[in-house]
Amino acid sequence: MFRWLNGPGAAFRDPLPGSTNYLNAYDPQGHLVRARNQAEAPTSDEAEEGINLGRNRLEQNIASGKPIPKETADDLMPFPMNRQFRSQPVLSEELRDEIYNKISQEGWSVRKVSAFYGVAMQRVGAVFRLKTIENQWLQEGRKLATPYARAVNSMLPKTSPPPNPKTRPIAHEPINDLPVHSATTTQLFHPVPESMHFNRVSAAKAFARDLLPAQDRIPHPEMVELAKLEQENRGREDLLEARRVELEQEEKAVIDTNRQRQAAKEAAARKVENSRWQFRFENIKVESVGRDGRARNGVGARYGVPPQDRKKGQIKIPTRVE
Repeated sequence: MFRWLNGPGAAFRDPLPGSTNYLNAYDPQGHLVRARNQAEAPTSDEAEEGINLGRNRLEQNIASGKPIPKETADDLMPFPMNRQFRSQPVLSEELRDEIYNKISQEGWSVRKVSAFYGVAMQRVGAVFRLKTIENQWLQEGRKLATPYARAVNSMLPKTSPPPNPKTRPIAHEPINDLPVHSATTTQLFHPVPESMHFNRVSAAKAFARDLLPAQDRIPHPEMVELAKLEQENRGREDLLEARRVELEQEEKAVIDTNRQRQAAKEAAARKVENSRWQFRFENIKVESVGRDGRARNGVGARYGVPPQDRKKGQIKIPTRVE
């Protein structure tokens, strides 16, 4: 054990700055695999003595300003026996600050920040809320676990903002994945006439009457529209910019409408507070639960009805075509 700690294992005693240090990134002699071209291989006698010339050469290159090669997929496997697991990158502290400043200072919307940096809207909202709490704690004089956060971030791959502000940022994650709707999780047999053009809109109506098609349920449908507009009008940057402005105005109108609706809801509720709790009372109507008692405006816990699509004895194949 001590022979390994003083030999190849010495590479893990002082981790490389700005890089992950997983076992799969090093060879049995303790050399960083992706930096072999920058390192000199030690002799057998030097390896027995635990002198890692390759690492020393690499550290000299780092000190002289030469960057470490970016991690490959094989370098991001923290568990050598589990080759299917890859360590996913996290947002760097610099990128979090940029996201917060874009929203708080420049007035960007969450959707615009998500599309620009390639970060999911849920993650953008979480970053903004956490940075707001962090700034509030700093104003209150609370201590933050900054050394712990810095140590954890140094062990993980990170997505950082580009050094040149004019350069397009590298996408952190897929942001236009189609969310799974609860209405689409059941087994469905839907017969259609041969002469009918069955498309995504028809498929959505088959699952539920009020279900939007796939192209309208993705988080960023405006990106698809702008991409089509760019292909149809190549070289017409004025049209693209005008459409971007229109989309931003439409989004601001939706945000203002939601804020007004939320403010009206807050004003209609009667609040009773004590030292620990806040009780909210709202006026309700019996008719708001709907015919089946499960309408969205109804009151009370609604756990839903289990689907019958895989229950024995149920007729799953339609007996007629409408």
